[in-house]
Amino acid sequence: MLDRQKNIPPLRAVSMPERATSQKARESWHLWGIISEFVESAERLSEIRPAVSIFGSARLRDDSAVYQQAMRIARKLSDAGFAVISGGGPGVMEAANRGAFDGRSPSVGLNIELPFEQHGNEYQDIALRFRHFFARKVAFVKYAAAYVVMPGGFGTLDELFEALTLIQTRKGRRIPIVLVGTDFWDGLLGWMKDTLVARGMIAAGDIDLMKLVDDDDAVAEAIFDFYEARGFEQSATERELLLYL
Repeated sequence: MLDRQKNIPPLRAVSMPERATSQKARESWHLWGIISEFVESAERLSEIRPAVSIFGSARLRDDSAVYQQAMRIARKLSDAGFAVISGGGPGVMEAANRGAFDGRSPSVGLNIELPFEQHGNEYQDIALRFRHFFARKVAFVKYAAAYVVMPGGFGTLDELFEALTLIQTRKGRRIPIVLVGTDFWDGLLGWMKDTLVARGMIAAGDIDLMKLVDDDDAVAEAIFDFYEARGFEQSATERELLLYL
């Protein structure tokens, strides 16, 4: 039998004390930076309810059909009493903030520092800036009563599957997830049914966590239909779940 013992030195075993101290100090300050992002988002967003997080491509121009639809949807949601949360950047994020900015309820941007593509848009009543994706993703889920997912790329899919995973595993509360655009999402939903469900990798009922719509008004209707019976107030169990996201 092979000897599987490995020599894994702890930080205290670093031969140069100055280097060890520097590493520990850097890690400690980094942790405080992470905590500060959670604290600021809690202070700024805890009372922004109900809210809807809207996702979609950062690469779409303001003359695209998806951009225009996202702006209309955000305006309708804002006038219906929902704060609108987006990633704070260009494309669909800008469209969401822009629609809400002209509406009755707050327009919120959760901006992320990236080496390219991301820059803050000018349509934000509340603007937060994050260095860490995971802290930003927690804010999207924690303070939203619903997800509206427009066509988008990896980032949009990441947020969609993050929400689905939290709900499926019951680590997060059930919220409506509304996919906008049959021509864009139908292929993905078909693959989920034909492959993931067929091979037993998800349950057939997991597909029902999402609602597919095309019409602007159907977005708000789907959200109101979901909460009509139970109301927007979080239960004690849901509040407890949100503490452990």
